[in-house]
Amino acid sequence: MSWLAAASTGVTPESTQQAIGYPTLFVLVLLGALVPVIPTGALVSSAAVVAFHQTAPFALALVFVTASAAAFLGDMALYWLGRRGMKSKNGSRWLEAIRSRAPEDRLTQAQEKLAGHGVAVLVLSRLMPAGRIPVMLACLMAKWPMRRFARGNLPACLAWAVTYQLIGILGGSLFAEPWEGVVAAVALTVAISAAPSVWKRIRRPAKAEKSRKA
Repeated sequence: MSWLAAASTGVTPESTQQAIGYPTLFVLVLLGALVPVIPTGALVSSAAVVAFHQTAPFALALVFVTASAAAFLGDMALYWLGRRGMKSKNGSRWLEAIRSRAPEDRLTQAQEKLAGHGVAVLVLSRLMPAGRIPVMLACLMAKWPMRRFARGNLPACLAWAVTYQLIGILGGSLFAEPWEGVVAAVALTVAISAAPSVWKRIRRPAKAEKSRKA
């Protein structure tokens, strides 16, 4: 995130920001696809804010290409590692990591939706908080070949990059200073990510109350 801080304060020239920023964004999004603890959505939104305030042509287009390419390659690498684990008698640590991030109820839902809608589910899974890994595991369990997964994953990564870039553009357009837009974009992406879990916590007591009344 250091390149974003430097860019937002105007300490470094735009050419230096771009030389450091795009490779950094690529590496972080790629790692975030492999290890789903890096807030890649917030990274893309923040990068879009910085690009929005730059005078360099095609800055926003470069953010989009960098983010979507890194996400696609990271997903494909993780899927390939998962397939290797499925074929191994003892599995693999990568497959175990995928399974640990796919709760049973989410996996069941993902399998049902995948059976009914196929490739379209992949596109939606990347736009839903915590939806990518359960759908990926469902694809692995359905023994989808790499080529079929890639056909669904490419538009999924493009749609994901567009969505979070639009959040960044919105934040950048609302504030005069880039750092203010970065803060707004990060706050919005965090809120979007947290919304499903908050909604579940709200609904849980209501369901319990209905069960007791019934």
